[in-house]
Amino acid sequence: MNSHQFSDAEIDAVYRAIRERRDMRHFVPGAIEPAQLARFIAAAHHAPSVGYMQPWRFIRILDPLLRQALYQHVQQERAATAAALGQRGDEFMRLKVEGILACAELLIVALVDHREKYVFGRRTMPEMDMASASCAIQNFWLAARAEGIGVGWVSMFDPAHLRELCQMPEGSQPFALLCVGQVEAFYPAPMLETEGWDQRRALQELIYENSWGNVGPADPVT
Repeated sequence: MNSHQFSDAEIDAVYRAIRERRDMRHFVPGAIEPAQLARFIAAAHHAPSVGYMQPWRFIRILDPLLRQALYQHVQQERAATAAALGQRGDEFMRLKVEGILACAELLIVALVDHREKYVFGRRTMPEMDMASASCAIQNFWLAARAEGIGVGWVSMFDPAHLRELCQMPEGSQPFALLCVGQVEAFYPAPMLETEGWDQRRALQELIYENSWGNVGPADPVT
């Protein structure tokens, strides 16, 4: 036994949160306690970041008019996405893709300005700031799932428009809209899977050995 590992119950809880995390679009009325939201944000802030740059910033949307403006903009982008999808456009429009007006809390996760000064780990891959912020969002998501709170990640927006709406500095980048709130139930599987949009790939198809496309022996993990 590894002396550093958690108890069996704690390990099971971590893996359960990972398995049962869902991108939620359906919310029911009910507030989120301030201390609870603070825990989720603190979990996000404990995420790893390349060069310890901690590029994430969180904007809590409290103004109803601003929330409505964000909703309207996302709807415009939704229509543009449908047009870009061509023959799958109608199918896409039948999907529920956000819960902006129904969720208890709406947050913008953004990348800080002046990121060019952070070179450690980013000299050849500047996009690692985005990877770091993604880790923060995942931490938030898992913490919320563990406490029975739903989170939905909305990415259909023009960053420049959101930057203007929220009076963000030049060089900053809105990265995600997070809808956070009470749910009646968590989806039994990812919604895009149950709706037939796509399905999870078999793990064996995603693991190569030594070179791209070189599939090793079948992995026992499913």
